[in-house]
Amino acid sequence: MTLNSLPVFLLLISGIFCQYDYGPGDDYGYDPFGPSAAVCAPECNCPLSYPTAMYCDNLKLKTIPIVPSGIKYLYLRNNMIEGIEENTFDNVTDLQWLILDHNHLENSKIKGRVFSKLKNLKKLHINYNNLTEAVGPLPKTLDDLQLSHNKITKVNPGALEGLMNLTVIHLQNNQLKADSISGAFKGLNSLLYLDLSFNQLTKLPTGLPHSLLMLYFDNNQISNVPDEYFQGFKALQYLRLSHNKLTDSGIPGNVFNITSLVELDLSFNQLKSIPTVSENLENFYLQVNKINKFPLSSFCKVVGPMTYSKITHLRLDGNNLTRADLPQEMYNCLRVAAEISLE
Repeated sequence: MTLNSLPVFLLLISGIFCQYDYGPGDDYGYDPFGPSAAVCAPECNCPLSYPTAMYCDNLKLKTIPIVPSGIKYLYLRNNMIEGIEENTFDNVTDLQWLILDHNHLENSKIKGRVFSKLKNLKKLHINYNNLTEAVGPLPKTLDDLQLSHNKITKVNPGALEGLMNLTVIHLQNNQLKADSISGAFKGLNSLLYLDLSFNQLTKLPTGLPHSLLMLYFDNNQISNVPDEYFQGFKALQYLRLSHNKLTDSGIPGNVFNITSLVELDLSFNQLKSIPTVSENLENFYLQVNKINKFPLSSFCKVVGPMTYSKITHLRLDGNNLTRADLPQEMYNCLRVAAEISLE
């Protein structure tokens, strides 16, 4: 990543961290009982200040109401919707956000190419539903896909093909295994954020795009990391593998020595030693493992006036270490550390 591209990355990170910020109406105190624009489904609300947004939340709807032309942001959260007919959105070709969280949607009841016909769609959120596989086909304009808290067991090959603008994918809290998603993310060269936590992974999937900035595998059953698995991930800054079954024998010597990495979470595993990491790493979480030694070489190859670890937060509590086990030279190597937790 060049210095010139840094502001763009920062903007994208900001957008990712604000991904549950569901639109301008929410930010500015949207009142679901306030006056509604004239062009709106009668059971829903289209605020006068944001007439292109239609809110149909918490209405016990079983089907999607008729959506008037001109609506760009459609919210259908907390209803009882089980399916979507193929012609549901024929009137709203300008639709950009479709938020369907907390419904009863099933793949078999989502008809035809209902999503791919939305040629301006950017956000598709179907969290907390009854999906058993990733929905598709999807429009090439999509940049944010959220399918968490479903019953998804597979992402079909080609389901995400050609989505060159996709930057965020949420697939956490599903029933995915590595073989059912290996290669599914191939070609997603804009992807920055991928959450696969709380699934059934026993190994890491293959074919992940090297563009990733944030990658979350926590709360799975992963026992090892293949040698050079992260080679080529030049932008990766945040990596979570906490709450897995990692052991020393499953971690090759330099697999986490990733120059770009800022934060690494390996807490709640079965490690006895501290893996070698890059001197650029800032936050390192190793709590609740079986670590019983503190090799300085895990953090610093050489210690000098300009060569030292950039670690600011290091958590080692819940291990077999005491202050007496820490070498005196540690304080020179970890000279910028603001917190080293042992208890």
